[in-house]
Amino acid sequence: MEFKPLVGLTYELFFTLINVLVLFLILRKILFKKVINVMDAREADIKNDIEEGQRAKEEGLKLKSEYENKVKDARDEGQLIVDSARKRAEEKSDNIISEANKEAEYIKQKANIEIAKDKEQAFNNIKSEISEIAVLVASKVIEKDIDKAKHEDLIDNFIKEVGEANND
Repeated sequence: MEFKPLVGLTYELFFTLINVLVLFLILRKILFKKVINVMDAREADIKNDIEEGQRAKEEGLKLKSEYENKVKDARDEGQLIVDSARKRAEEKSDNIISEANKEAEYIKQKANIEIAKDKEQAFNNIKSEISEIAVLVASKVIEKDIDKAKHEDLIDNFIKEVGEANND
C-alpha cells in the first residue's frame, strides 16, 4: 500500500487559496465593517436600554418612597385632625359643664335669696300678727288700751328673746 497525501501542492490549491484570501479581503472590506457596526449599534442600544431600565427602576423606587411618605404624612395629619377634634370636643364639653354649674350655682343663690326674703317676710308677717294678737289679748286682759308703739316694743323684745333662745 502506498501512502498518498490528501492534499497535494498543485496550482489549483494555490488558486483556491488566493480566491479564499481575496474573498476574505473583499468580505472584510464590505461586509464585516457593516456587521461590526450593526453589532456595535445593537450593543449600544442594549446598554442604553439597560441604563434606561435602571433609571426607570430608580425613579420608580423614588416615587414609591415619596408615595409612602405622603401616605404617612396623610395618616399623621388625619391623626392630628382627629386629636384636635377630640380636644375641641372635650373643651366644649368642659365649657358646657362649667356654664351649667355656674347657672346652677346662680339659680341656687337666687333661690336662697328668695327663700331668705320669703322667710323674713313670713317672720315679719307672723311678728305683726302676733303683736296684733298680743295687743288684743293684753287689752282684753287689762281692759285698757295700751299704747300700740310701746306694746310693739315689748313684743319685739319678747320675740328676740324667744328667737335667741331657739337659736342656742
